[in-house]
Amino acid sequence: MDPRGRGRCGVVAPTLAGRHILVTGGAQGIGEAIVRDCLGRGATVSFLDILQERGQNLRDELSDEGADVRFETCDITDSAALASAMEILVRDAGGLFGLVNNAGRNSYADPVEMTEKEWDDFFNLDLKASWLTCKFGLPTMRKAGAGSVVNIASVHAHMSYPNYFPYAAAKSGLIGLTRNLALDEGRYGIRANTVSPGFTMTPLLKSWFDANPGSEERTLAVHPLGHFGEPQDVASMVSFLLSDEARNISGADFRVDGALSARFAG
Repeated sequence: MDPRGRGRCGVVAPTLAGRHILVTGGAQGIGEAIVRDCLGRGATVSFLDILQERGQNLRDELSDEGADVRFETCDITDSAALASAMEILVRDAGGLFGLVNNAGRNSYADPVEMTEKEWDDFFNLDLKASWLTCKFGLPTMRKAGAGSVVNIASVHAHMSYPNYFPYAAAKSGLIGLTRNLALDEGRYGIRANTVSPGFTMTPLLKSWFDANPGSEERTLAVHPLGHFGEPQDVASMVSFLLSDEARNISGADFRVDGALSARFAG
């Protein structure tokens, strides 16, 4: 790609130049890929993560490369800590244009055996925290009259495994939350969409494959494209949805799963 952002075919790539993007869970995996991709498209990027050392190392690495990037250690389930961290980042980097809710974790549970505390702790991160970041981030977008929220859901919102009921419920809820954000915030010029990744080769997925011998081969065998996704595949979609190239896209869910969810079992 040439310095003007044009590819070899003359197509202008989505650009985020001059825009402040905030990413949660940005220290590794899909979140890190999103941070890097947004920076590569000219954005100012702030990211939050509970992984302090990894977040600081990534910030320092990117800063040494000349990137305009900021990091705050934060447990985003703590509303007071989240509000404070976001206030610092907005103060230092300016009002938000883009908000990417990526932070989350898996949950394997039995519907009877799971405790209320386990349920509450999980949903505080995988659903409630996405509302909280919007609660604290949307005012600057409303003031500017523009913005884009991208929430990272999952194909588990559409299809799932046994004992994944908390994860499937949270990701389904995130899609519902996003749908209403699109309706409620459209009058302020703010768009909201979800991206639903399928199997993506993150450290979390690799650890699951390692713990379940043979699972990688079985899973790969049912993928129509014959390969797993990479974090960059998700990041590219996120950057597109943050950009003006997606100016008329809101309230939608985009599956980045290599057609996995398009097939019947068997």
